[in-house]
Amino acid sequence: MKIITNTASSLTQEEGKKLGISIIPVSVSLGGRSLRDYTDITSDEYVKLLHGDEMPVSSQPSLGDMLQELEGIDEDVIMLTVADGLSGEYSTAMSLRERLPNRDRIFVINSRSLAGPLRYMAVKAAGLRDRGISTKEIVSQIRACARSTISYVIPADFNYLRKSGRITNMTSRIGSALHLLPVLTQTQDHLRISFMTVRRTWKSAVGTIISSLKETGVDEQCLISIAYADKKDLAAKVRRQISDSFPHVECEILQLSPSLITHGGPGCIVVQAVRK
Repeated sequence: MKIITNTASSLTQEEGKKLGISIIPVSVSLGGRSLRDYTDITSDEYVKLLHGDEMPVSSQPSLGDMLQELEGIDEDVIMLTVADGLSGEYSTAMSLRERLPNRDRIFVINSRSLAGPLRYMAVKAAGLRDRGISTKEIVSQIRACARSTISYVIPADFNYLRKSGRITNMTSRIGSALHLLPVLTQTQDHLRISFMTVRRTWKSAVGTIISSLKETGVDEQCLISIAYADKKDLAAKVRRQISDSFPHVECEILQLSPSLITHGGPGCIVVQAVRK
């Protein structure tokens, strides 16, 4: 059985080889250059390039890369994509699947997320495969995980929200002048990232997320992921604050891939949960 995902899972190709997961690179475009996650540039290198007013752009995995992974495979294939609505990858993969003669053996799963939960689902699928679990049961379990995901984003400033069109220039100027921290969350249908609130401090912003996690029923059966762009020390502080409120919940720290840093910008923190 072949398991496929992409670098929006924060899994590198090297990690994928060790786990038996095929990792398709996502690309970012900046300054006229197209750079593939972990192949052409690392996350730390990418952050150093993010200066000035130019808005970097990420793209879904290429059709050619998808076709190479799916075409002519004489075994069951499970492909995990970024949330439909946040990327066109799921729709593209489904359309491609319908054109392939082995389509009945290809299972495309909308992860309804990215980063930590997507990584967890890919690793879980590979682990279940290695234990000899059937394709049908793996698909069922992974889709159940996908339905449970929730995500929050704290950009370090308003500039990336303004550049992406999520807020107006006036709101950006006011928020920056007052040194406010925006908090975003994934909508219940998992199709969009929406504005949630603003807070004056990181502790307060994380506290808002903690309250929301409690309302959604996060417990010891869940995995909480804290992903960062370039502020690992800040991610560690966020994890300590969250772990104080959820002492029996596994809480991991990950670095975002270059393509995901494109959306949150340097200094951003992403907090996510998935039911195991």
